[in-house]
Amino acid sequence: MKNDTFSPNPGKNIEIDVDGKTYSRFPIKTELFKRGDNYAEKIAEVVFKALSVIPPSTKKSFYVIVSEKIVAVSQGRSYLIKDIQPSWWATALSKFVKKTPHGIGLGSPWTMELAIREVGLPRIFLAAVASVITKPFGLSGVFYHVAGSAASAIDGPTSYSLYPSNVSAKLAPKDPKKAAEKIAKRVSQNVYSERNATRYLPRRQPGTLHEQRFSGAIIIDANDLGRKVLGNATDKPNSFFEEVMRDNPMGQGSEQTPIVILV
Repeated sequence: MKNDTFSPNPGKNIEIDVDGKTYSRFPIKTELFKRGDNYAEKIAEVVFKALSVIPPSTKKSFYVIVSEKIVAVSQGRSYLIKDIQPSWWATALSKFVKKTPHGIGLGSPWTMELAIREVGLPRIFLAAVASVITKPFGLSGVFYHVAGSAASAIDGPTSYSLYPSNVSAKLAPKDPKKAAEKIAKRVSQNVYSERNATRYLPRRQPGTLHEQRFSGAIIIDANDLGRKVLGNATDKPNSFFEEVMRDNPMGQGSEQTPIVILV
């Protein structure tokens, strides 16, 4: 399913093999999402426009994969660093978190402060203690395992990101399962509306829904270190999408492609 209309992000590929099958991941460039945006509506519009230029031969069952970042930003869960006042505990505990070139995670007082607010100081403190105890045994990732997914999904500012992400810290989306269902419902309504029927599905019969074509949406937290599905409104398990996105085709920096259409 080669396609010249869509270009992979630098160092990435459109196609990937999973379990003996080849899938295409079309990265979709979008405008920046802002606090208060109707993310489901904006995503549905972007997806519909992209589908209109995907070759008919590839219009089989498809999924919409959404970066958790644009959902969280729209929900108002992104904060400018200057507006976050780290507590003494946040400053102290952030020193126990390993920093990597791919992202600061909770290794800053600002992101740690958000983690404490989100999951509570006792759990974060326990995660720090567990990390210290297990470090001599060469175990990694213990802090995030104990802190939980809500804490591990928190992102800090990165110099390679677009403004305001380069000066902001962000929580995970609120109720990601419901958010994925909301996106899936809106995409389905948009793609299969009578107004759009002849543009995307010219052979569609009025009043019918070809569910074998649009199969749902997921919200994923992905970077160059790993992937984790946060919200799933599809017919496939989280593990499938984490594998099909294993090389992070959305990119890690300023690509501005937070949506992928998976065919």
